[in-house]
Amino acid sequence: MLFYFLVIPVVLILAFLAFSYWQELKYRHKAFYKLSDIGWQHIAPPADAEIVHSVAMIGDVGAFATDGSDPILRMLDNWQVQNSGHKATVVFLGDNLYPVGLPAENTKHRQKAEERLDLLTDKLKQFNSRSIFMSGNHDWNKGRKNGYQQMLRQENYITQRMGNPEAFLPANGCPGPHAIQLAEGLLLVVINTQWWVQRGEKPLGSAYNCAIESIEQFYVELNTLLRRNAHQRVLIAAHHPLYSNAQHGGKFTVRQHIFPLLAANKRFLIPLPIFGSLYPFYRQLFGAAEDMSHRRYKRMRKRLLRIFSRYSNIVYIAGHDHNLQHFEVRKNHFLVSGAGSKTAFVTKGGKATFTVEQLGFFVFNYYSNGQLWMEARVADEKSPEGLVAFRKELKQELHWAAKPAPVKKL
Repeated sequence: MLFYFLVIPVVLILAFLAFSYWQELKYRHKAFYKLSDIGWQHIAPPADAEIVHSVAMIGDVGAFATDGSDPILRMLDNWQVQNSGHKATVVFLGDNLYPVGLPAENTKHRQKAEERLDLLTDKLKQFNSRSIFMSGNHDWNKGRKNGYQQMLRQENYITQRMGNPEAFLPANGCPGPHAIQLAEGLLLVVINTQWWVQRGEKPLGSAYNCAIESIEQFYVELNTLLRRNAHQRVLIAAHHPLYSNAQHGGKFTVRQHIFPLLAANKRFLIPLPIFGSLYPFYRQLFGAAEDMSHRRYKRMRKRLLRIFSRYSNIVYIAGHDHNLQHFEVRKNHFLVSGAGSKTAFVTKGGKATFTVEQLGFFVFNYYSNGQLWMEARVADEKSPEGLVAFRKELKQELHWAAKPAPVKKL
């Protein structure tokens, strides 16, 4: 009798894991749409509305192919050609070079890293679109204590190649916020979220040529900026997402629960069911430095969401997780656009409106009628410009008569 009590639960658990794994394999790469957005293919901007400004947000491009076969680079080329007749901006949301950013000169991986940056910047200089690079954890030497100098090395290289000091923002690794008026009614704000989760040296104050002297001042400045621009649409670009159905949001595959050693080495295919769940549970509860559950990340997320909850005109776009996701929370929109060169598991449902695990990026088109539409574009072998996997008007509330509110601690 004792034998059955011990064996039956184990058999049931293994059967459940096997079924879950089968389901995961079957549906993993299919796009998820919230019920209210099914049928999105039949909804489009008005035919008489013209694009005033188009913005491509591409995250985590650091592993793109340099032999001319990369689908994201082909999609980027096509997007720039399509938008040659009007204003356009492309923003790279960090993790521009894997695995540790731009190494020092005369080191092992320097030449290959330079080749990637040279190829990318040469493509961008062929067109009139504005180009902005941001930094992610990999650009800061994977968040290690010496990451600041690694990031500065990449910033200097890119700004010199582009011939533009504003090609890498926020400058000097400062937290930001850095605001750019893209069009009448459309504002871009860039913030450096890696600053909060970074260990070791990180810039702050006049000694580093940063405009803010304390992180509390950052929150006050950000709130003031948003309050003064409540009458227009605000795109906020960052590296770290505030909502995610993927790994940095605490979501793991069944495979990761069964084979936990794959996190250390892809060749360690050793099954450890039940015990293997300890690592995912740890990431969910306490987190690595780059996870939402980590204390530093959690504090940053809480403060930013507290500020954003006061407004209804914000679109926050990040990378970090290697997939495409969209969330609509309290009339604001939160997106993950981190599938610039890699893809990774993303769960369906929850608060998400749309998710997909495919190479691609989000495009935001601002029209002459004041509407803002987003498109999730994914790579396709038969189509150099890619396919539109999702389209949606980002409806928001604008406050044209917004009155300045007294600045207070947030």
